[in-house]
Amino acid sequence: MSTVGQSLRFVGAAKSYGDVAALKPTDLMVEPGEFLTLLGPSGSGKTTLLNLLAGYVEPSAGKIFIGSREVTHLPARHRNIGMVFQNYALFPHMNVRENVAYGLKVRRLSRAEVERRVEAALHLVHLDGYADRAIQQMSGGQQQRVALARAIVIEPDVLLMDEPLGALDKQLRRSVQLELRRLHEEHRRTTIYVTHDQEEALVLSDRVAVMRDGRIEQLGGVDDLYDRPVNAFVAGFIGESNLLPARVTAIDGSDATVDVPALGWTVVAPAASGIAPGQDASLLLRPEHVLINAGDGIAAEIDEVVYLGELTALHLRLGSGDRLWARQITNRSLRRGTQVTLSWQQENARIVPND
Repeated sequence: MSTVGQSLRFVGAAKSYGDVAALKPTDLMVEPGEFLTLLGPSGSGKTTLLNLLAGYVEPSAGKIFIGSREVTHLPARHRNIGMVFQNYALFPHMNVRENVAYGLKVRRLSRAEVERRVEAALHLVHLDGYADRAIQQMSGGQQQRVALARAIVIEPDVLLMDEPLGALDKQLRRSVQLELRRLHEEHRRTTIYVTHDQEEALVLSDRVAVMRDGRIEQLGGVDDLYDRPVNAFVAGFIGESNLLPARVTAIDGSDATVDVPALGWTVVAPAASGIAPGQDASLLLRPEHVLINAGDGIAAEIDEVVYLGELTALHLRLGSGDRLWARQITNRSLRRGTQVTLSWQQENARIVPND
């Protein structure tokens, strides 16, 4: 497995449009060959960060480096960056070969070198034999692969992808996600990927930067973000979550004791950093960690049953009227209206600040 590409560094990079801060001062380091996903809702700043790196817009403050070279004010055409857009931006009057070769011809490479690189790029994305095919004859997934081949054929220092799977249906998206991951594992090219789809981020990424309101809320590996979110926003954005309002009453090492009115219980669980007594917080319970009829616990009634094949999602109503989700291996005896008890392992819960 080879590593392709340069490191990236943002130092205090920021972008404002008048009084609107699209990206607040941001420090970020990306290692060579790393696949980093920028994840967040619309308006969170992820596309702004991508466009600053691509050179499509200039920062209002700060510096940007590709490798050891500062590129803050360098034109986009001099940054050696490959870009894959959501709408693919393919030339409809060109066939597959001509689309992939376009960037190489602009760079005035020899015909032999262009042919060699185009053939290699099409092989990499499993489009051997499609070189003479018209773009209109290609499916959405195939067009996405053509766009990817066109981006990597120039041998960029960095590959940027802006919601590249947004136009594909769910089944095809999943297939192409796995294909992108395979390509990255075989050729670890420095990649920045923008999406609002948390499942996509979990499948593809080495690390994920969760963004909100122009800043990075949390940066880390997918396991870290899922198991140890720093606040309720990250917990709710990564994976499915039950977040129950809580009040912190005590701290003991890495654990917090909280009152949870919805449960009518005092709960002890690992806590995110910065939690303090007297603080309003949330108890995070992932649906797969909620245990049904596993001993003494909290009384609840099954309000809805959603069969997912091997798994079943249960919508549960507590005595307080609050609701939460559990996910269990399918058990046909669990039906709507069934009375159950809920419990969980202490280490599988987490106390997170609301902000």
